[in-house]
Amino acid sequence: MRKPVRVLVVDDSALMRKLIPKILERDDSIEVVGTAMDGNFGLKKIDDLKPQVVTLDLEMPGLNGIDTLKQIMRHWKLPVIVVSSHSTAGASITLKALALGAFDFVAKPKDVAARMPEIADELIRKIQAAAQSAGVQPQFLLGDTAGGRTRKLQPLAPTHIVAIGVSTGGPSALQYLFSHLPVNFSGSILVVQHMPDGFTELFAKRLDECCPIRVKEARPGDLLVAGRALICPGNRHMKVKKLPLGNVAVLADDPPVNGHRPSVDVLFRSVAEKFGPQAMALLMTGMGEDGATGLGEVMAAGGFTVAQSQETCVVFGMPKAAIERGYAMRIADLQDLPKILLAQCESERGRGDTTRTDTSDVKRATSAGSN
Repeated sequence: MRKPVRVLVVDDSALMRKLIPKILERDDSIEVVGTAMDGNFGLKKIDDLKPQVVTLDLEMPGLNGIDTLKQIMRHWKLPVIVVSSHSTAGASITLKALALGAFDFVAKPKDVAARMPEIADELIRKIQAAAQSAGVQPQFLLGDTAGGRTRKLQPLAPTHIVAIGVSTGGPSALQYLFSHLPVNFSGSILVVQHMPDGFTELFAKRLDECCPIRVKEARPGDLLVAGRALICPGNRHMKVKKLPLGNVAVLADDPPVNGHRPSVDVLFRSVAEKFGPQAMALLMTGMGEDGATGLGEVMAAGGFTVAQSQETCVVFGMPKAAIERGYAMRIADLQDLPKILLAQCESERGRGDTTRTDTSDVKRATSAGSN
């Protein structure tokens, strides 16, 4: 019989130090071996208690969560699950933690005392996945960077529609991928990253600041243009639609699929139906099986399908499910994905004028709303 996963809870809130162990004790595969009221106590208890996974509050007095995380990554490289406040400030610092190597996060409900049990299943699943994971690989962490580009291209029709599905490990993987795509990338990218509402807009802004291509949170009617990635908002599904004046992204409030909204399968299915051979679907690191069926639909429609390799995934769940069903035409390491996207999209470039223009011109031309 497998031994329980040893978990250390680090949180300055006495209420959270009581609630988190309580919701975890319902699962026999997890054992909370200790709690700590701040980062300094947490670091000492890692040495004493030898946990396999740490849950970490980021907003603490003394040694704060970010500095605690840096120490954990430097000395122990343990998987850390951030327990984040569901606010703009909480989202911002959580995304910073993910960029520094945190395994994943869960967002605290606004009424913590009454609704904390609602996130119990999510936290348990992520702790179990973290214990079995090799963790975020340091060579794919670009850190808390900004200012990656100064110029953008004029919006042009894309050669291909590139749909990407990703979950646990996604923020760092997407930052690595997008940072290696050129400003004149000829594909239009659509991303479903499993992330709650309130986090995706800041996530898109962070990527936009540090990557050559333009990145924004999708809004209804956003045009699918070359050299831009649209991140599906949390708690919405994203589809595509062909219109006479240009192809656009469509957001929907349909019920969750595979337990997720947004769902990768919803995006992949829509892209397959509307674009067929012009579609490319990439399934990256993440828990579960969301996206596996949709990848098969893209392949059946004549599109090109890729799954990230087990060796470079933080969690080899979603890609594995697609590979086992025979839906991945290619399996590739994360570091090879930029080259594959470029080769696939550039093979039928035919985009006409690619004259450079100032960033401000493009930002106006591809602003929120119907553009």
